[in-house]
Amino acid sequence: MPSCLDQQSYSSGRRTVVLLTPRGFCAGVVRAIDAVRIALKVFGPPVYVRREIVHNRFVVESLRAAGAVFVDEIDAIADGERVIFSAHGVAPAVRQQAEERGMKVIDATCPLVTKVHLEAARFARMGFTILLIGHRDHDEVIGTLGVAPENTIIVETLEDAGKVQVPDPARVCYLTQTTLSLDETAGIIARLRERFPAIQGPAAHDICYATQNRQEAVKAAAQGCDLLLVVGSKNSSNSKRLVEVARRLGLKAYLVDCAAEVDPAWLEGKIRVAVTAGASAPENLVEDLVRHLRDLGFERMEELRLKQEDVRFTLPPELVEISNCS
Repeated sequence: MPSCLDQQSYSSGRRTVVLLTPRGFCAGVVRAIDAVRIALKVFGPPVYVRREIVHNRFVVESLRAAGAVFVDEIDAIADGERVIFSAHGVAPAVRQQAEERGMKVIDATCPLVTKVHLEAARFARMGFTILLIGHRDHDEVIGTLGVAPENTIIVETLEDAGKVQVPDPARVCYLTQTTLSLDETAGIIARLRERFPAIQGPAAHDICYATQNRQEAVKAAAQGCDLLLVVGSKNSSNSKRLVEVARRLGLKAYLVDCAAEVDPAWLEGKIRVAVTAGASAPENLVEDLVRHLRDLGFERMEELRLKQEDVRFTLPPELVEISNCS
């Protein structure tokens, strides 16, 4: 594994930006944003989107300027209109409502979130109680809860894991939000296993590859840097987890939407500043931040490359044929 530690830059006192890789857009985010852009190109505005297509303020503002109309619920859309479901997924009740109202649906749900929905449906059919590890106010968790609401209990914390009660300890399983902290989630799962030895889980863990890779890169940087700046919006779960991972390792870390949010006081006395971005943050915001740091005296640049990501997802089926013809 590459190391962030460079004694030469410390001994020379040269202020350095350490750019973490991988960072920024994941395959599910690229797919969702492409879905909106292609829909706008093919059908023209307005194209309605339920909730934020991804949790990034700048992405949403850019798509809004191009003609996307973001709504909290499809009640705000007229019958028969075209609507895109966000990358975070929706409850089956929302799909049913859209179908009953004759809406033309483009489903941009991340395939990794769809995987969790399918797992929830399978466990529910078997009569299991589903312990859903995640943040109850997050769009993804709201959608997953809606798959089997009568079977599902949300577990947010280690304390919740120690108190939750289930009707039949022999028929219980756990699923997780895809954008959680690996370490924190592992502790919650371990506690659930202690209390419910028969508990089942998904065949492969639900936390997505991009979330895991970005957290591992932060861990690799923690021992050799003085500060971490994470580019991402305040409602981005995976971005906030990157800050938490760093802070648990003793590395000062801040979440910023853009370069303008950097407080110069954070940089006082710092020699090596690591920079990364959440999975819904565009690369141009990272580039702006790096230029801003250069203007503030961080003239040296390094890259900490953990691995190369090559995951690609196909477009929503409603757009595949259209895209191939364009």
